[in-house]
Amino acid sequence: MLTVDFDVLDVRAGDRVLDLGCGAGRHTYAALERGAHVVAVDLDAELLQEVSLMCAAMMAEGQAPPGATATFVRGDATRLPFTDNTFDHVIASEVLEHIPRDAAAVEEIARLLRPRGKAAVTVPRWWPERVCWALSDEYHANEGGHVRIYRSDEIVTKLAHHGLRPKRTAHAHALHAPYWWLKCASGVRDEDAPLPKLYHRMLVWQIQTRARSMSLLESALNPLFGKSFIVYTEKTDA
Repeated sequence: MLTVDFDVLDVRAGDRVLDLGCGAGRHTYAALERGAHVVAVDLDAELLQEVSLMCAAMMAEGQAPPGATATFVRGDATRLPFTDNTFDHVIASEVLEHIPRDAAAVEEIARLLRPRGKAAVTVPRWWPERVCWALSDEYHANEGGHVRIYRSDEIVTKLAHHGLRPKRTAHAHALHAPYWWLKCASGVRDEDAPLPKLYHRMLVWQIQTRARSMSLLESALNPLFGKSFIVYTEKTDA
């Protein structure tokens, strides 16, 4: 389940892609399947190991085109060990809301992109996220949790200030917003709460079956209820 649309980001075979804050690796896998040279960065060494093993399995099973590569780096998004203008694309999906010094992370994204390179930055949308915060302190007030809620104009302005010109915006994951509201209302750590458990089964079914009817429903609801706000940008400086 991708948040970033790789067709909009225009990821192609041979491109150098940074997946910043890769987490469980969903965007890393998608970049690898497209034949990119992808670098996955995260602070969580265990997650990186899991993503590394999955990428190795993908390549062994021929799920990545010949020449595609994957590299894994444990690193801090505010000071990354790469030279300027290294990447054709940077993906930072649901990352900045975790970083106290988010401006430093945005500056790094801009530094690492080649001129005219493209970045996709996604953050939780303001109003669905605000509902979660209102329902549960446990949802965000924990180590590594969300430290802020972005308004759409705030994140767009922050990116533009660092030379990342917004080209397009979008919303995604409308069907996931109610799930998190149910989780927050019933207890974020309560895995046996019946309503979120039942709703989660529906989400898993949607992801596994890729049911067209549910995809169309989510696309129709995304402008209103999309849990993620996505900004596609291009680096402007030479």
